[in-house]
Amino acid sequence: MTTHVKRTFKYRFYPTDAQAAELSRTFGCVRKVYNMALAARTQAWVTRQERVNYNQTSAMLTAWKKTEELAYLNEVSSVPLQQTLRHLQTAFAHFFGKRAKYPRFKSRKKSRRSAEYTTSAFRFRDGELRLAKMSEPLRIVWSRPLPEGVSPSMSTVSQDAAGRWFVSLLCDDPGIRHLPATDAAVGIDAGLEHLLTLSTGEKITNPRHERRDRAALTREQRRLAKKEKGSANRAKARLKVAKVHARIADRRRDTLHKITTRLVRENQTIVIEDLTVRNMVKNHRLARSISDAAWSEFRSMLEYKAVWYGREVIAVDRWFPSSKLCSACGTLREAMPLNVRTWTCDCGITHDRDVNAAHNLLAAGLAVTVCGAGVRPQRSTPDRQSATKQKPSRREP
Repeated sequence: MTTHVKRTFKYRFYPTDAQAAELSRTFGCVRKVYNMALAARTQAWVTRQERVNYNQTSAMLTAWKKTEELAYLNEVSSVPLQQTLRHLQTAFAHFFGKRAKYPRFKSRKKSRRSAEYTTSAFRFRDGELRLAKMSEPLRIVWSRPLPEGVSPSMSTVSQDAAGRWFVSLLCDDPGIRHLPATDAAVGIDAGLEHLLTLSTGEKITNPRHERRDRAALTREQRRLAKKEKGSANRAKARLKVAKVHARIADRRRDTLHKITTRLVRENQTIVIEDLTVRNMVKNHRLARSISDAAWSEFRSMLEYKAVWYGREVIAVDRWFPSSKLCSACGTLREAMPLNVRTWTCDCGITHDRDVNAAHNLLAAGLAVTVCGAGVRPQRSTPDRQSATKQKPSRREP
């Protein structure tokens, strides 16, 4: 089965000095317009209780361009400026829908540097991408080809903290098809000693990418701390720190892509735990390791790839006692300290803590798919078993 998937293909490119200057001006204008529109909408609400929409901010942009103070907005393409107003409208829609916090102003130092171009503001022909206001095509490193016969519908140019330039091309990818359905199902328990433990008994080692580069990161951060604020040497030192962070993030992302692709290809149903990572990182002893494990990014990749390939991802409630529950007899222990890695149930079976948790997660997820039961902590049922034990897990005895 073929699905119509909108997919971005991200490439690195190396701009000329003129292109870099033009894009930097565009980033600054995008940030300026966003902040001015946000301030105008906030002021309208505070003073008159009036909601300003996208059309009104677009009219404001036209008026701003006619003023002497903001005439420089005419020097860059108008499309990225209009797109940032659309993004602001989306941000307010999420806020009023109680899906996000109130939009914040963009910072010159901290906010992402990017500009979005629609089809009217770029031309893609014969493998060359030309943006509006530029006479030369971007020198893109085509690390992989675009799908045959498709043209980008949108391009986003960005620069990361390490100074690298990227362009993301949004295309329809007809090559993504639903994989043949299988009976395979797997439960996954996330951890720190092992990144993932599967209900099959397999344990995936945590590569600890940040720890591998911690010495280099510490060295560059110490050098940065000694530089005078606002100096050119401090800017150079900051760039070196950003490059170490970028190297760590690239390796982490590559590992997660390989793991999630393999899990989606091999299993029809994947059961994970609904972890609240932002609360877990409040534990200052484990925050660094939890952030390095990137559980949220793992789940995000798993979910969108499951949609692509016709798989199912089930998230079990975070309060489900997967570690304290015996996967053989259903006995629930009172407590299970983190230092206990193996334990023996009253029924005589010795469990590996993580493998047992993965078994219980799989059983809970399958119970949801079969009988629609909840996966909250142990509920009483007429036969004195939890709803999660009404459907046995699919594993070898």
